[in-house]
Amino acid sequence: MRAVGYSRVSTIRQVKEGLSVDDQISHIEAYCDGNSLDFVRHYVDQGVSGTDEDRPELQRLIADATVKPREFERIIVHSASRLFRDSAVMELTIRRLRKVGVEVVFITQPTTNDATGDLTRQVLGLIDEFTSKETAKHVARSMLANAKLGFWNGAPAPYGYRTFVAEFKGKKQKKKLEIDPVEARIVEQIFELAEIGTGRSGPMGVKSIVNWLHDEGYKTRRGSFWHVQTVYLILTSSTYKGVFVYNATNSKTKEPRPLHEQLQVECPAIIKPEKWDRVQALLRAKNPKISSPKTISGPILLTGLIRCEACGSAMTMRTGKSGRYRYYTCSGAQARGVAVCVGVSIPMDKLDLAITNSLADKVCQPERLHQLFTEVSLLERKASTGIERELLRVEGELAEAKQRLHRLLASIENGLLDANDPDLGVRLKAVKLDRNIAIEAKSRIEGRMKKVADVSPAKLVAFGSFMREAIRYGDVPFRKAYLRMLVDWIDVEKGSARIRVKKSTLRKRVDDMDCETGKVPIRIQDWRTQHDSNVRPLPSEGNTLSS
Repeated sequence: MRAVGYSRVSTIRQVKEGLSVDDQISHIEAYCDGNSLDFVRHYVDQGVSGTDEDRPELQRLIADATVKPREFERIIVHSASRLFRDSAVMELTIRRLRKVGVEVVFITQPTTNDATGDLTRQVLGLIDEFTSKETAKHVARSMLANAKLGFWNGAPAPYGYRTFVAEFKGKKQKKKLEIDPVEARIVEQIFELAEIGTGRSGPMGVKSIVNWLHDEGYKTRRGSFWHVQTVYLILTSSTYKGVFVYNATNSKTKEPRPLHEQLQVECPAIIKPEKWDRVQALLRAKNPKISSPKTISGPILLTGLIRCEACGSAMTMRTGKSGRYRYYTCSGAQARGVAVCVGVSIPMDKLDLAITNSLADKVCQPERLHQLFTEVSLLERKASTGIERELLRVEGELAEAKQRLHRLLASIENGLLDANDPDLGVRLKAVKLDRNIAIEAKSRIEGRMKKVADVSPAKLVAFGSFMREAIRYGDVPFRKAYLRMLVDWIDVEKGSARIRVKKSTLRKRVDDMDCETGKVPIRIQDWRTQHDSNVRPLPSEGNTLSS
């Protein structure tokens, strides 16, 4: 009898500290030895909840168990709670495995393979599910109590702040917010622009502030350009007036919680409350309309990429002969009639083939990729001048602060200022603070500066070869994802189409090329109704998949 083991831990802290996993593995191997089972391998999920059925290793385990020929007939688990914290899902999974001849064995909770054993296992599953929900309630209550005491609960600090360890409780660090002097200056500037402007403009709107930040060479914490939504969230967050709102939204539904459930926590203020209130009044008067970036998730290959050359409307699918024929058709002509656009309608298969062939035969050839890459390098060099300009500004501020400090110290040495004057101490402290802020800002900018590197011809050839195959063959989701790596948009008219290649991310995609496997990572967005504990956490750009 062949067997595999499955182990799981719930938190990243347990993974880092080596808790539970090693113990589970040793128990599983000992059980196999003691019961004459031929052990095959371990499946281990680290830092994932038992309420999440879409765990990578668990799904791989189920897939391996349901293929033919099977490599094993038993799945050994330390306890039922390690497999699932959802009794209904656990029962359905066990029944599915039994149908293909695979039994699940719990070492610490053995049950018989009959009606009594099934009842016992189901009761254990209900107890584990109840325990999980009670634990979640206790954790939420503990985090709420932690916030009431003024401690930070672990999320990234808002822009303008950083965290510091205020005290220890056992091994656990208790952190609080403190003002980041470099970022706080930019927050103050944003509020100043919103209330007063530059002195000539008057109060500025969110988009105008973003443009001003770009023109002056300011960057975000990660060194990227500012976005209207980021600036708007800064301007409307009460954190900057010294009141952080904890438990403001439901983590599962993302809906705002009732006011009586929200907790207002004091934190260091960057903006005076009176100024913050004045800015809110200005924003309400302007009634900004800020929307999230549009996500295109249509079911066809060129969804969201093609548009009508004549009117600029998106082209959508239309069917004929009860679905036997499919076309790309101008949505503007369909919605508003021929008075707006005469419209264009092209067989879907014909256009899909023409676009993918054109990209494969022209864009993905090494010579064309080299030309595009040269253009990207020129753009990167142009962008690097913006960073250099930002560095020059900060170096100027640093030089000015040093000169002010030098003049003050020289005046003391020459007897022009009394060293015991209390006002002198305040001035010295202010000048040193300005100098230290400029030094820190300079260090951060220098850390973002990167030398533009060339890519080898061999890598361009490998990238082009892989992309030609990827956009022509395979399932639609993968082909679609690779197309979006290359294409910004496609304008279509009768008899022709114009493709705009996405140069902005070309270097990153070529750099991501794995020369050993010959593959390029892609990101495919998963559709889901709620960001709750029953779905797999996605990275910032979605799931990374390779075809």
